[in-house]
Amino acid sequence: MTSALTLPTGSEMASSWPDPLPGTQPLPVGLDKLLDARSPELTAIRRHLHAHPELSGHEFETAAYVAHQLSAMGLTARLLPKGNGVICDIDAGMAHGPVLALRADIDALPLTDVKDVPYRSTVAGVCHACGHDVHTTVLLGTGMLLAELAARGELRQRVRLIFQPAEEILPCGSLEVIAAGGLEDVTQIFALHCDPNLPVGQVGLRVGPITAAADNISVRLSGPGGHTARPHLTVDLVNALGRLVTEVPALVNRRVPANSGLLLVFGQASAGTQYNVIPNEASAAGTLRVLDRPTWNAAPEIVTQIIREVVAPTGATVDIEYLRGRPPVINDAAAIGVLTAATSAALGTAAVADTPQSMGGEDFSWYLEYVPGALARLGVGRSEPGSDLHRASFDVDERAIAVGARLLVHTVLQAAEAD
Repeated sequence: MTSALTLPTGSEMASSWPDPLPGTQPLPVGLDKLLDARSPELTAIRRHLHAHPELSGHEFETAAYVAHQLSAMGLTARLLPKGNGVICDIDAGMAHGPVLALRADIDALPLTDVKDVPYRSTVAGVCHACGHDVHTTVLLGTGMLLAELAARGELRQRVRLIFQPAEEILPCGSLEVIAAGGLEDVTQIFALHCDPNLPVGQVGLRVGPITAAADNISVRLSGPGGHTARPHLTVDLVNALGRLVTEVPALVNRRVPANSGLLLVFGQASAGTQYNVIPNEASAAGTLRVLDRPTWNAAPEIVTQIIREVVAPTGATVDIEYLRGRPPVINDAAAIGVLTAATSAALGTAAVADTPQSMGGEDFSWYLEYVPGALARLGVGRSEPGSDLHRASFDVDERAIAVGARLLVHTVLQAAEAD
């Protein structure tokens, strides 16, 4: 993935910067001019990543490409032990001291890209449908600007760039980063996530929980099958499976507070292959999402108990795999204060937007179990429909790349001022 970049020109690329808003503050030492000059290259990087996606846990070429880009900036990158993620420190002339971390996720989704664009995915069945290519490019652009700032002696804060694998699967890639020492000396951590519901130039901020907890549940039913003419001699697993997927979600909701926002949805159910044969195995799998931490803590025991209670009268044997996923992302108030000031400086006070808590999960939450920090939503909205997250048609307004890089640099500067 280290092939030469083809820079977008003319009609291929929109203006790299939205109209400036009142109250914006310039970046120091001419970084705005540098960002404007390098924006076509950053757009080309994003398109290269978009055309060459890799699934969670297999981001080896992506990691190598990121490391190559960082080396070209004069920065020293180190690969994670598996080779599918990158950590890069910008030490600002300081061998020791607190570190501010910035994180981007680099994996893609198992979807077929349906867009008719020059940078359409070249990998069958794999697509950057969640904006991780944008997150990666924004952090590379931020690294470029911070490297220049450090070279001029103007960076007052040690910064760590984290390019994380496997955000989309369990176990979470953030835990790999933490195990590899990614949070060593870190005192604050920040991340951006694409939001197609916000226009470019808007940043969604929220104190407290901004995402939901998310777990995976798999259930396997078994029992003696047989002829559909004699169900009394069998365990009717099709009937048992129907009870499982329809009754369990409703019963779980009756066992938790209504304002917990618990959502148990089965996305897979399978039983049998013949119309006149009762099978001896059946299965279902789904996700549990919940807005608050206490209910998330209690969910495994509640769900497994109710599954067993519902299945018990059918006579089926039940095996449950409850895979803990990720807690809610809970934004630290002081970190949101830093992001609010950074957003105002980078884009103007009108750019700060309230944002609701989402039912989506994000493994950035695991970092926040160890250090304070915050996740912000970066506006990438396009005018045409069909650009929602996790859709095969997802695309972004690429002006958001420069906006995100400028925002993260201001975040580093604001954090240094707050210390």
